[in-house]
Amino acid sequence: MTETSPAGLGSARYLNRELSTMSFNARVLAIAADKRRPLLERAKFLAIYATNTDEFFQKRVGSLLEQARTGAETVSPDQIPPAEQLAAVRTYAQQLADRQSELFNDEIAPGLAAGGLELCAWSDLDADEHAYVAEYFDDQVFPVLTPLAIDPGHPFPHISSLSLNLVVVLHDPGRSRPQLARVKVPPLLDRFVRLPSGTRFLPIEVVIANNLDTLFPGMVVHERHQFRVTRNADLAIREDEAEDLLETIADHLLERRFGRAVRLELRPSMPDWLAERLLRELDLDASAVTTVDAPLDMSDLWQLYGAGPEELRDPRWEPLVPPRLARLDDAPDAIFAEIARGDILVHHPYDSFDASVQRFIVDASRDPAVLAIKVSIYRTTEQESPIVEALIRAAEADKQAVAMVELKARFDEEANIQRARRLEDAGVHVAYGLIGLKTHSKVALVVRAEDGGLRRYAHIGTGNYNPSTAKIYEDLGILTCDPAVGRDLSQLFNMLTGYSRHDDYRKLLVAPRSLRPRLTELVQREIDADDGHIVVKVNNLVDVDLIDAFYDASHAGTRVDLIVRSVCSLRPGVPGLSDHIRVRSIVGDFLEHSRIFRFGSQDRGYDYLMGSADLMARNLDRRVEAVLPVTDEDARARLQQILDIELADDQLAWELDGQDGSWHRVAERDGVHIHDRLRQLAIERLQR
Repeated sequence: MTETSPAGLGSARYLNRELSTMSFNARVLAIAADKRRPLLERAKFLAIYATNTDEFFQKRVGSLLEQARTGAETVSPDQIPPAEQLAAVRTYAQQLADRQSELFNDEIAPGLAAGGLELCAWSDLDADEHAYVAEYFDDQVFPVLTPLAIDPGHPFPHISSLSLNLVVVLHDPGRSRPQLARVKVPPLLDRFVRLPSGTRFLPIEVVIANNLDTLFPGMVVHERHQFRVTRNADLAIREDEAEDLLETIADHLLERRFGRAVRLELRPSMPDWLAERLLRELDLDASAVTTVDAPLDMSDLWQLYGAGPEELRDPRWEPLVPPRLARLDDAPDAIFAEIARGDILVHHPYDSFDASVQRFIVDASRDPAVLAIKVSIYRTTEQESPIVEALIRAAEADKQAVAMVELKARFDEEANIQRARRLEDAGVHVAYGLIGLKTHSKVALVVRAEDGGLRRYAHIGTGNYNPSTAKIYEDLGILTCDPAVGRDLSQLFNMLTGYSRHDDYRKLLVAPRSLRPRLTELVQREIDADDGHIVVKVNNLVDVDLIDAFYDASHAGTRVDLIVRSVCSLRPGVPGLSDHIRVRSIVGDFLEHSRIFRFGSQDRGYDYLMGSADLMARNLDRRVEAVLPVTDEDARARLQQILDIELADDQLAWELDGQDGSWHRVAERDGVHIHDRLRQLAIERLQR
């Protein structure tokens, strides 16, 4: 199977970032098409695809639209003008929407119905179900609906981003011209109404659409059509002019609701005159329309995933307690004694986050010997986070509790503002980072009083301190009491919370200071070696300088193996440019999120690095990132094992064709499924 982005776009040297992002979403959509998977798993990937696409339009398309409207010259490495990029993005988006609709209508919905989970139309309901829905509408839906007229006395209402709406065409017996109204589907209601059978569901918009006469008494409902608007969510904040960053970002969140419209999703049944009216009111042209011949906003399929029978889902994986932690008692100092015996590498979701990283911080809040806890919080769970609770408990026990809360974590700004205020109210020292830099590092530091003085314990990871995503995101972390790492983290937190300009770290590589130079140095070292080999696993690769360095390595004969989950602007396998470079992507059960770097050969030895940074200019130059050189032999062996399986996988892997920018599935040879293999290895480690 091949997923191809629009051909003919991009320079001979670089692939377009926006189209590469969409190609990743196409690979996600391809999982929904995999008939080997249970039906609810396929539905889940339709939901993931929908969310990814929404975020892409919110984050990336607004900027393209603005550049195209102003006639800005391109500054992107691929040299495609903004207007041309925008046209290609919209064309590709419609192709993917058509594929999404086809999958839902022809395979997913009929398959779910056959499996005992039926999505009904209004005409499918029997008399008892009609009566049930009528009562449900009167009791649960009607009280929260607000119909808005659209006429000279009622201007076109603001349509909030990603809301589901009905535009209603009405006839007033006292007027000759048809009247328009808008009804917003309340987002707090369940999208799918469970009927009394327990196995049949009716979309809430269908319930509303067939009860509109209750909302417009005395009017005749002629037509009703669904639509959905996506708005630009890229906040432009002048941090250097902000007196209070928290309040400034809180104000900008209100602006996001009113950002410029970038996409209008419609059902094909909407007449042209009505679509044109919506486009005019939203200040969009016809190319901004995406037609969806299926339910709009399939991210709500998560509701059905949770409600469906187990036989339509994959068996649930429960992360295992890492073997060295499984034997510990509940004493709050037990985990620190174990870390003192040697570094502990944890690999989520195979290793339990709750029993490792979360326990590390929670036990620190309980341990009388702990004097200080410092944590960087980029994203965490929407519910009350055990780590946040631990920091509050530590502050209440008069420990030094410090939280570096990144207020600019996109789409988590509001949650992080609330979290920061709650932490401050509890007495936790809260900092918001550095002006002009987003703090993306995933680090925690615990200081204990022990015989002989103070000792520092640390966690350096690739993922957020979020127990929910740790069950579905693949991430790495190392728990250590290496004195050099502890000292470096003390300096890093001082830089984040105070006025320190220290950047002389003994071991950690910290962006934007030392990470890029060291990576460049290691690439050059492999270029100069006769047996040079580079292996990199990241989420995104778009940094032009490092791409050019990899091209130089290939020209020198150095092997370069790149595992890039999502966006890749490098063209592999192009004669004379990248003959010795391979790029693959793993897309499957867990979201591949860890970053691993390996430089060297078996004869010369290897340098292993892991941490929070992707290979993007924003990560290397405009964010605070922490990457750890891994020296513990057991941890190095685990990293090598992970990379070996990543490169051997032939079940979930895709390879990038640098000639035309297309991705194709790796041919199956040995039946290696990385997630199954790593689950099995986790079981074997615990059994040993």
